Amino acid sequence: MKAGKIGILTGGGDVPGLNGVIKTVTYRAEQSGRKVIGIRRGWEGLTHLNFDDAASVAKYVFPLDRENTRRIDRTGGTFLHSSRTNPVKMKKVPAFLAGTSFPSKEVTKDGETSTVYDMTAQTIRNLEKLEIEYLVAIGGDDTLSYAAHLDRAGFKVIAVPKTMDNDVRNTEYCIGFSTAINRSTDAIERQRSTVGSHERIGVFRIFGRDAGYTALYTAYVCSLRCCIPEYKVNPEKLIALLQEDKKSNPSAYSLVVLSEGAEWEGFQLESYGEADAFGHKKKANVAEALAGLIKKQTGEETIVSDLTYDLRGGPPDFVDKMVAATFGGMAVDMIEEGKHGLMTAISGGCYAAVEIPDPKLGPRKVDVARMYDTARYRPTYTGKAGLPLFLTRA
Repeated sequence: MKAGKIGILTGGGDVPGLNGVIKTVTYRAEQSGRKVIGIRRGWEGLTHLNFDDAASVAKYVFPLDRENTRRIDRTGGTFLHSSRTNPVKMKKVPAFLAGTSFPSKEVTKDGETSTVYDMTAQTIRNLEKLEIEYLVAIGGDDTLSYAAHLDRAGFKVIAVPKTMDNDVRNTEYCIGFSTAINRSTDAIERQRSTVGSHERIGVFRIFGRDAGYTALYTAYVCSLRCCIPEYKVNPEKLIALLQEDKKSNPSAYSLVVLSEGAEWEGFQLESYGEADAFGHKKKANVAEALAGLIKKQTGEETIVSDLTYDLRGGPPDFVDKMVAATFGGMAVDMIEEGKHGLMTAISGGCYAAVEIPDPKLGPRKVDVARMYDTARYRPTYTGKAGLPLFLTRA
């Protein structure tokens, strides 16, 4: 019996390491006698693919082989490109499908009501036309929430977690996290000299809309104060601590790193712009807000540095190369074993195959009681014996 084709796509934000998964799946699949079809632009590639339009097929369908994936793991980004498309909440049906009936419902957000369409049936039709038997979906919470939905709808899916926020449930590690915290710690260490030269308070903003892992782990190795979405600090106390740090530092400066979704008592971070397909708006710059408060209350000068998108670019570090290659190989192993509805993961410090997380549970959060010192607004450094490498369990 001829082995079925494997489809592969990447959704949401790019991170270093995605191309390593794509390459490994392609190489391992060919060894098993399977062809691999790359779906470009994430879920959009399956909702907008029009087989009657050659340009559409060329735009969204990219057959993969050893030759065209040979060197892709040496660079960052995603070879297959990405989008933030949610097939169960499409605001508009593609023009070529006008007149086709899809399940719809009314949704209300921020006082505005709109109609959204569920294009799962179209997604499955396109996968079947491509003769794809299994789909490997690489993404974070949003991408994987639809992967779980698609598997429940009857199409076989294997999920691979990636996000610099490291907040996908059922796994202790997501591709992109190690490179992100490597880059953030390097950037902060480089900028210490500037902050110190001007005797200011350095305020750093880093990714982490709903979970504070990236800020917390950066603070852990740089020995900084930090603010995370899981805990609202007292602003007066935080500013007093930063002033104490500055006073006791021979170079007369202090530093704090904030998750982009961090808030404090009496302050709610504003969002702006149009929500994406998964309902997320952009966050206002929390570092600028804190810097303004510091200036207002103390007169202290600050230096604000945004460490967000700079962490996405460039090649992956060793950890992300290794995890990406391993997750890609595991995905093909599961397919060869006839499994689906599973996600590659690290659990208890070991590689594992786990259920794709239930999207209703939302992102994985920092365990404040175990990992965050609420008295000092720092990571907790005690009680680490027996924990996995990344100090948290799935």
